[in-house]
Amino acid sequence: MENLALIAEVQGMTAIAVALIIGMGALGTAIGFGLLGGRLLEASARQPELAPMLQGKMFLIAGLLDAVAMIGIGLAMFFTFANPFLGPITAAAGH
Repeated sequence: MENLALIAEVQGMTAIAVALIIGMGALGTAIGFGLLGGRLLEASARQPELAPMLQGKMFLIAGLLDAVAMIGIGLAMFFTFANPFLGPITAAAGH
């Protein structure tokens, strides 16, 4: 019975950690895209002839910025579906 309580506690804390990983990743990406888009508009307004080059660089940086969030989501899904913290508990319980 004690092991079941420990497993439930680990699963609960993992769910909170997954929510924080996904939430902070989304928040960071949203702030990054906002700053990036604002700076692109400012630079395009100052020098319109450079707008196509700046737009290409912006899409490159946007892809890298989005990749960081996708890595965080991948990690969160790993913790959700293949929780490495439950292995030692179930091994100690003998299941």
